[in-house]
Amino acid sequence: MTSAEPSVRYRIGVDENGLGPRLGPMVVTAVLTRVTEAGWHVAGRAPRGALAQRLGDSKQLVAHGDVSLGEAWARALVARGCGRAGMVSGASSVDELLHAVALDDRPALRALCPGHVEEQCWSAEGEAFTAPDELLGAVGKDLDKLSGKGVEVVAVRSVLLCAKRMNDGARAGKNRFVLDLHAMERLVLELRGLAGAEVFAVCGKVGGFGKYGSAFGPLAGRMHAVLEESRARSAYRFPGLGEIAFVRDSDASDLCVAMASMVGKYVREALMERVARHYQRAVPGLHGASGYYDPVTSAFIGATRLVRRAREIPAECFERGAAESDASLESGGP
Repeated sequence: MTSAEPSVRYRIGVDENGLGPRLGPMVVTAVLTRVTEAGWHVAGRAPRGALAQRLGDSKQLVAHGDVSLGEAWARALVARGCGRAGMVSGASSVDELLHAVALDDRPALRALCPGHVEEQCWSAEGEAFTAPDELLGAVGKDLDKLSGKGVEVVAVRSVLLCAKRMNDGARAGKNRFVLDLHAMERLVLELRGLAGAEVFAVCGKVGGFGKYGSAFGPLAGRMHAVLEESRARSAYRFPGLGEIAFVRDSDASDLCVAMASMVGKYVREALMERVARHYQRAVPGLHGASGYYDPVTSAFIGATRLVRRAREIPAECFERGAAESDASLESGGP
């Protein structure tokens, strides 16, 4: 960036949540900010001071069964008009909140769902907000302070990739890393359109990729220049779009990526909780599960097997296929 550029610019932070679980979706989230010259440096570094207690790497601040902080960020952003068009007064339910941040609309999200399976992932029965008013107020003040420092959040969007979409992608030769990358590209293109100007996007590193050019999906075929390609950082310049950098551990070093990570963590946990509640209504005493590779998730899968068989739930709509080998990524490209 040069001093000849306008004083107000746009930064995007993108991160994924749920890359490797057995159950539940992978969620890729992006936050678009409009920043001043002073705000540029604030947005591009790790949160500091009291803010760091509420904003940072979501793996450290939001956990299965304790998602209030991620919920607070999602609700505060939607209440400020950062969600989908029409959501200008906040979300009154978890379902409204999830659809306010989702990049795709309701019909698109359900397009692959067999009718008898839809309730597994989309039933809102039994869900409620958990973030206390005090926490919502604190996050609101955080956003006010960021605005005062030249960082205004404009939009937040998430791509939701359910188990079936992940499995369909694998059958089409797109492993989870490629699906993650393509979702990031979709989000950057969408938010570039909302910004109406070139953007600077920082994305979490995808797998062990060093070189991304041959793996691009939505950006494939676009003219671009390679600025840097290494294990720590890979950056590309696209005329008319802006710059996209894939940075290792960016959720711990970039404020916008951290915010995207917080919202995405909440969205994934909320959707996984829907799956858990769906089967808890049918299996007395069934414990919920995070969906990751752990004994509780294994027990959940075993305990629901007969119910799923009786209801003819396709395996591809419930559990992801075996994780792909990372060997091809460690050489520096897909």
